[in-house]
Amino acid sequence: MSRRCPETECPAPPGLRSLIPMTTDTTTTPGLDRVVRACRAMIEAGGPVPAADLATLTGCGQRQLARLFATHAGTTPRAFGHAVRAGEVRRLLREHEQVTDAVFAAGFGSVRSFYETASPTLGMNPHQYATGAAGQTLRWTTVTTDLGPVLAVAGDLGLAAVRIGPDVDLLLEQVRREFPAAHLERDDTGLAELADGLRALARGDRPRTDLPVDLHGTAFQARVWDALRRIPAGQTRSYTEVAEAIGAPAAVRAVASACGANPVALVIPCHRVVRSDGSLGGYRWGLEVKRRLLETEQAEHATEDAVEQSMHLAEQPA
Repeated sequence: MSRRCPETECPAPPGLRSLIPMTTDTTTTPGLDRVVRACRAMIEAGGPVPAADLATLTGCGQRQLARLFATHAGTTPRAFGHAVRAGEVRRLLREHEQVTDAVFAAGFGSVRSFYETASPTLGMNPHQYATGAAGQTLRWTTVTTDLGPVLAVAGDLGLAAVRIGPDVDLLLEQVRREFPAAHLERDDTGLAELADGLRALARGDRPRTDLPVDLHGTAFQARVWDALRRIPAGQTRSYTEVAEAIGAPAAVRAVASACGANPVALVIPCHRVVRSDGSLGGYRWGLEVKRRLLETEQAEHATEDAVEQSMHLAEQPA
């Protein structure tokens, strides 16, 4: 049976203690601070947190916390945690009429803190995303690669979507559903440099210039995606290794979900993450595409190594 547990009597578990604010704003709506605190804990953990730990962290009983979630977030702690794990917290933006509601549902204490924390990883600001990229022009082009057709969609800040598949119309329709209020405009000429970079990545080569991205995801997803971009071409990491690299060793499943939610294939190389036993695991664009990408990158990397070794030997005195 759950009971109310004041923070002074029940300190938070070590992994969650740092999330507790040093002071509490008593002017906020009663109970809202507890919901925000629980949401932050689940975002940091990358998924659900045991109900008992949330009760300890928030200083209230499990049933009371469930009622507070229903009142302030319109969901349950468990459902929110699973949304975090599945990378679906963005969906909560559209399920609330006001961004303020989404702020509370996403686990931030104020609109300002949400914008400051989320904007660097969302690319477009939360209001723009919540309204389906209203007022935004997204340019798109198709790229012919060794992997087949690739759809590239870019906003003002960079690539917002890179999708691989034989049916470009289907891929474009998915983008329209992602950004229903945006104006999509084909621009093969303006996106030619980005297209060249994607073509290079598809053949296992390095782009001549950096490819800017305009990402939209949670803070946890951003940490995973950043870790993926640090994996060198020709190498792989397991989901467990990526979880450890971002300091969340228990969030292996959440890492896999973040890989699946990657909006810019090739640029963020989620294909370089495999299972601990070396098997491919999953890939949004098909395991055959993943296999070919890995083989191409490994072959390209081996060729580069051989060239460097030959050059080194040639420099040695006879």
